[in-house]
Amino acid sequence: MNDLLTLEEKLGVEVSDYALLGTALTHRSYLNENLAVTEDNERLEFLGDAVIDLIVADYLYQTYPEMAEGEMTALRSALVRAETLADFARQLDIPSVLRVGYGEGESGGRERTATLCATFEAVIGAVYLDAGLEVTRTAVLRLVQPTLTIIIEGALHKDARSEFQIWAQAQFNITPRYVVASIEGPDHAREFVLEVRLDKQVWGHGRGRSKQTAAQAAAAEALKLVDLIESGLPPNFRDEANA
Repeated sequence: MNDLLTLEEKLGVEVSDYALLGTALTHRSYLNENLAVTEDNERLEFLGDAVIDLIVADYLYQTYPEMAEGEMTALRSALVRAETLADFARQLDIPSVLRVGYGEGESGGRERTATLCATFEAVIGAVYLDAGLEVTRTAVLRLVQPTLTIIIEGALHKDARSEFQIWAQAQFNITPRYVVASIEGPDHAREFVLEVRLDKQVWGHGRGRSKQTAAQAAAAEALKLVDLIESGLPPNFRDEANA
């Protein structure tokens, strides 16, 4: 119960149905080892996913009246992707209160991005059922707003891979290749390091919890070289052979 009260405080909401919040924190693996518990958080995850999408889309629409649909879509995608929602879960210290089976816990399930993303969605689904949309909106936006600022300032919502591919094909008629340079960290917290190459030249590298995230980071670094080239400055390449 103390864990639920702490989460309630971090969310900034008043909870009336603690059993529902407890269900939101219950991974399906927990049911296999606790026969008295009969419901996991998957249905709440389904609901929370839709609620978060609505809140984020409405906020972007209302806050940026001049923003084009394409950019709003990119921002929404950056805000509701698994890595972002998992980070929200970590900000709320959900890993410490998540109920998982012993085997899942031992294999790093409490820190798994997909699990944390799903649990955050389930928690928001529970808050929505318990307290309504406006309370849920306040709780979600408390997390979304500072992250949105970071995304916009860093242009992190831009599809760097698409931008770099368009440029590379126009300039050299070459499609960039993304190569895994290394995989670091334990199994439950792996970090991928990818290089993006045009022929044998390495144009950038990036890190991320998924290959997709690392590839975007590598493409973003490559676009910095593009900026140098278009500014008339010499880029600094690294050959594949010397990588």
